[in-house]
Amino acid sequence: MDQTVLHLNESLFQAQESPFLENNSFKVSLFRFNSGVCAVRMQNSAGELVVLPYQGQQIWSARMNNRDLGMVSMFDQPYPTRDFLATFGGFLLHCGATAMGVPSSEDNHPLHGELPNAPYQNAQIIYGSDEKGTYIGITGAYRHTIAFNYNYLAQPIIKLYADSSIFSVSMTVTNLKASFMPLMYLVHANFRPIEGGRLVYSTFVDPQHMRVNADIPVSTETVSGYREFLQELKTHPEKHLVLSSDQIYDPEALILVDYLPCKDGWARSMQVHPDGSADIVRHHTTQLPRAQRWICRTVDQQALGFEPATAEGSGYHSEKKKGNVLTLGPREVFHCDLELGVLNPSETRKEELIAISAIH
Repeated sequence: MDQTVLHLNESLFQAQESPFLENNSFKVSLFRFNSGVCAVRMQNSAGELVVLPYQGQQIWSARMNNRDLGMVSMFDQPYPTRDFLATFGGFLLHCGATAMGVPSSEDNHPLHGELPNAPYQNAQIIYGSDEKGTYIGITGAYRHTIAFNYNYLAQPIIKLYADSSIFSVSMTVTNLKASFMPLMYLVHANFRPIEGGRLVYSTFVDPQHMRVNADIPVSTETVSGYREFLQELKTHPEKHLVLSSDQIYDPEALILVDYLPCKDGWARSMQVHPDGSADIVRHHTTQLPRAQRWICRTVDQQALGFEPATAEGSGYHSEKKKGNVLTLGPREVFHCDLELGVLNPSETRKEELIAISAIH
C-alpha cells in the first residue's frame, strides 16, 4: 500500500492558520494556538480532528457529523506544559509508557506518566490507503531516554478516512535498551456526556464485570450524597447506564470494566444519544485487556472517559502488585489499535447488536 509522507517543521506553524494540503477528500491546515502550541487541523466531509503534533500527539478536539465529541473543560486551548492537569482539556491523550495512573505515596511518576504531553522530536503528515480506504493522518516519534533507566521510542498514528466519521488511532512502543523495561499504557478518550445518553458495553452488566471504585479518601471534600451514590453503583452498576443530571458525578466516578470481544475481535463502548446516533470506541482486549470508565459531570467539567489500557489506573506500584505491569524485552515492541468516532442511527442499531452478541 502506497503512502506519501510529508515532514513537518515547527517553523511552518504561525498564528494565522494556513493551508498545507488539499484534495477532493481532505484538507489539512497548520496553526498555533495563542499559547504557542502547534496544531494540525485535518478535515474530511464528515468532520475534523485538531492534533498537537509536538505535544503528546494529542487529539485536542474532534468534531464529527456537526457535533463536538470532546469533554467540556476549563481550558479553551492547550498550554505548553508537561503537567497533566495544567492543560487537561483534550479529546484523546496517550498515557504511559513506563508508568501511568494516579501515583500513590510509593510512586514517583507523574500523573498518567510521561506520554500525555511528551515533546515529540518529529512529526509527519501521511497520505495513502489501506484496507479501510483512503486516509490522511499524522504520526511522529518521541524518544524517551533517561540514563541508567529507560530508552524507548513511542510512535502513534492517527488516520482520518475519506467520508468517514470513524477514525483510527494506534500506538507503537519500542524498547531500545539491551535490557528489560516496564510497560503501562492507557488511552484517555474524553467524550462529552449527553443528558439521557445510554451506555452500551460488550460485557455483562454486573458487579463482577463492572467494579466501581468507591474508596474515596476521608479527607476528600465531596458534595452531599456522593459517597452514598458510589456505594449504590458498586452493587448496582446498571444504574450508570443512562446518564441523568440527578446522578452525582461530582467530582467523578471510576468504573473498572472487564470487556468481552465480539465475534470480529473488537470490544465495544458506546454512548447512544437520544437522537439515535452514538459515540463509539473499539479496542482489542488482546492488546488492552483492562479498561476504565471515567465519568465527571460538574459545573466546570463534563467528561465521559473511555479508557482501554494494559493496567488499571492506581499507579505503578499498586498495579505491579496486581501483576498488571507488562515487561518489554530488548528491542521488543508493544502495539495497539483503536477505532473511535460517531455512528448515525442506522449504524448505531447494527453496532449495538454486535456489542450485545458478546455476552451470548
